[in-house]
Amino acid sequence: MSCHLVVAIISSLQLQDNGYDLAILLDQYRYILKSTAENMQSKAKSADEYILTLPDERAEIIATLRNEIKKNLPKGFEETMQYGMISYVVPHKLYLAGYHTNPKDALPFMSIASQKNHIAVYHMAVNQGALHDWFVSEWPKTTNKKLDMGKSCIRFRKAEDVPVKLIGELASKLTPKQWVESYERSLKK
Repeated sequence: MSCHLVVAIISSLQLQDNGYDLAILLDQYRYILKSTAENMQSKAKSADEYILTLPDERAEIIATLRNEIKKNLPKGFEETMQYGMISYVVPHKLYLAGYHTNPKDALPFMSIASQKNHIAVYHMAVNQGALHDWFVSEWPKTTNKKLDMGKSCIRFRKAEDVPVKLIGELASKLTPKQWVESYERSLKK
């Protein structure tokens, strides 16, 4: 059941009039959502619901990253929930083939997630050529933290370690068309 639906039901029942404290009920519901989110892949149906399930410190940085990415992301990408994360994808209306591992899924481009031990930014092209070189050269200009990066994942142990503006700039570097062209070239290798 979606968090928004539960909130609407609780609100509509006006439980405060029946001796229940609405704030306490909502806090208990958030606790249940957060406990569930810490133990498995998120089942949230929307980015807002996903953020609501996170501990406060993680919710704040994920919301901040989300806003910065949306502000900088080129036109054509869409926000969705994919693989239990807030994701930015090339929708089927722009790329009918979808993701090669499951063509029913839109082509993923970028995702953000609160993992058990870190905050993760997934960027499917950050490991490629000029974009990789740009990101690695910009990293020390924005932070004194060591870059913790895998093939497409950038990991942060603490919320204050996330260079939000740099991630926003990274989001702006490829249009959907450029990402599809790069993706298709990589499939041919």
